[in-house]
Amino acid sequence: MSRVLLAAALLAAAPTLAPGLAAAETLTLYTSQPNEDAQKTVDAFMAAHPGIEVDWVRDGTTKLMARLEAEIAAGAAAPDLLLISDTVTMEGLVQQGRLAAYVSPEDAAYDAALYSPEGYYHSTKLITTGIAYNTGAAEVPTSWADLAKPAMKGLVAMPSPLYSGAALIHLATLTGTPALGWDYYAALAGNDTLADGGNGGVFKAVASGEKPYGVLVDYMALRAKAEGSPIDFVFPDEGVSYVTEPVAIVAGTRHMDAAKSFVDFVLSQPGQELVADMGYIPARDGVASPEGFPARDAVKLMPFDAAKALADSEANKAEFAKVFKVQ
Repeated sequence: MSRVLLAAALLAAAPTLAPGLAAAETLTLYTSQPNEDAQKTVDAFMAAHPGIEVDWVRDGTTKLMARLEAEIAAGAAAPDLLLISDTVTMEGLVQQGRLAAYVSPEDAAYDAALYSPEGYYHSTKLITTGIAYNTGAAEVPTSWADLAKPAMKGLVAMPSPLYSGAALIHLATLTGTPALGWDYYAALAGNDTLADGGNGGVFKAVASGEKPYGVLVDYMALRAKAEGSPIDFVFPDEGVSYVTEPVAIVAGTRHMDAAKSFVDFVLSQPGQELVADMGYIPARDGVASPEGFPARDAVKLMPFDAAKALADSEANKAEFAKVFKVQ
């Protein structure tokens, strides 16, 4: 059989799509979500949009950004979507022209502080930083200022902003608050506050009683409390700093409509109920928080400027190292 006849025979034998049924469109998502959460997000979206498939890659935000830059430099195909840890990283991508603007109709259900006004990124959850304490501690702090009291000397652990992105955002938030500022960090350093590593180390120190108090992300403490660990959590009177795991569309995507559908889904009521089911405070107003967490409207968010935090990040690290005498 000639090659032409063979090709014709194979084409005739190949399955065909029913009239009116288009082939599934495929999106590529880069995400820093835990694997289980990423799979739940993708599965729920595809169930709601059976004509769209999602391939996803999971890694830490820093590694994903390095991968993205390498792909762009090599002229390789970039992902269609990002669902990564924080708005500061997103601001950097906006300034580099890496993100596409999309004003989602779902944005109306969100605090304006939680999304880019131009639509470059949209927050999907609230992971707040507050005060964790061991239930055997002598007193329960109610404010950030309490951690700098003489009675707390040597009793507090916190993640280092030289190591943790959330801790760097926390530092930018508190030093940008007039009632706290850099004087507050100087007071913490003078109080022998342990600033080392990330949130995991702080959690272990507080849960074990090694340090009765810690600066910690909410879900680590509240989930452990629900499981019987001797730890509890305070949302300080001044408010909390926060990261929001924003979603964004990468500029140049060839699947803009499908990418918009993904953004709309994770911001929608069902998408935010999924966030709560995963054990996080939803970013959307009016969606119930997980059991044991405060209602969304009861969480006081401290003012935060992601663009300023990005511009100040290296200076903030340098000043922190100076204040805490980090070599």
